[in-house]
Amino acid sequence: MTAVRRVALQDVATIERDIVEPSQIEAGTLFVGLENIEPGGRFVGVRSVDSGELASSKFAFTARHVLYGKLRPYLAKIARPNFKGICSTDILPVLPGPELDRGYFSWLMLSPEMVSLTASHATGANLPRLSPNVLAEMSIPLLPLPEQRRIAAILDKADGLRAKRRAAVAKLDTLTQSIFLDMFGDPIANTRSWDLRPLNDLGAVERGVSKHRPRNAPELLGGPYPFVQTGDVANCDGYIRTYSATYSDIGLRQSRLWPAGTLCITIAANIAKTGILTFDACFPDSVVGFRAEERATVEFVRLWLSFLQKNLEKKAPESAQKNINLEILRALEVPNPGIELQRKFTRRIDAIERCKIVGHRAIHEYNMLFASLQHRAFRGEL
Repeated sequence: MTAVRRVALQDVATIERDIVEPSQIEAGTLFVGLENIEPGGRFVGVRSVDSGELASSKFAFTARHVLYGKLRPYLAKIARPNFKGICSTDILPVLPGPELDRGYFSWLMLSPEMVSLTASHATGANLPRLSPNVLAEMSIPLLPLPEQRRIAAILDKADGLRAKRRAAVAKLDTLTQSIFLDMFGDPIANTRSWDLRPLNDLGAVERGVSKHRPRNAPELLGGPYPFVQTGDVANCDGYIRTYSATYSDIGLRQSRLWPAGTLCITIAANIAKTGILTFDACFPDSVVGFRAEERATVEFVRLWLSFLQKNLEKKAPESAQKNINLEILRALEVPNPGIELQRKFTRRIDAIERCKIVGHRAIHEYNMLFASLQHRAFRGEL
């Protein structure tokens, strides 16, 4: 076991807040907002900005910094850029000193223990933030530099394996869409001139039930019945395999248990996101359930809606938040290529889904291995 000493972060790194005023931002500068960092550290949608496009001050960073999201630190938005640019002031550019390896520091701050610790020190009820001074004073384990580099290399490699497995599963989703287009043509333009039928003619379209909100009635929760919420649908990969809450017997009496195979469609916040239940579950009135009859399959309708999702989101009226109603969904005109062709499509999708299940199991195993490595690494046991 390697000896571990603890130091304050400010003794081995500098939180640099070099202000860049809007008038100083040149066209083509790369900008990173919190929305451009996924939990766990992957960059998404980073783009260059035009001169005068941004109206507020930003922080400058380089490829030597670690970008630390101080807003809602429990989200673990911590990333290592390989480029220079500017970032939101809710992101702190941290420059490791000569005793601290950048990769080691990044994985340390992404460890569940450090994420939990930093979140516990955040202040603010609705928008909790971690003070730069509090972050600077935090105690971190510091191993000898060669050990830090070795640990960072091991975790980088393990994370790379996870990323490859996730990419493989994502390609299966792309394959599903390609098969749909090959069999049915463009679902929005209806290039094959299929007959159009209202969604309500193809099956039962009914809203979920939540007469009482669970947060205001805790006695509804904690029982054996899965309660699928909007986020569970929006964040699934087309099939709902997990749920974030359960209903008690009292909760079930206030709601309804939908059978496995029901297509869930969100109608608020994340509009027209879809997922097929893989278990019996309840869901609230922010979700609509579709049960296919003999004229359609839920797999066909789900893929068709996935292509239509962005259009529905744009057309949705906005009040407190964008939403669509049950009447809009029921009246949607769906291309109807016939049940036999849809069943053939479903059989192909089932084969892909079996491959995805294997892929998800492998991802889970890689995640468990990574968590074990991460836990041991910063205790000097790796």
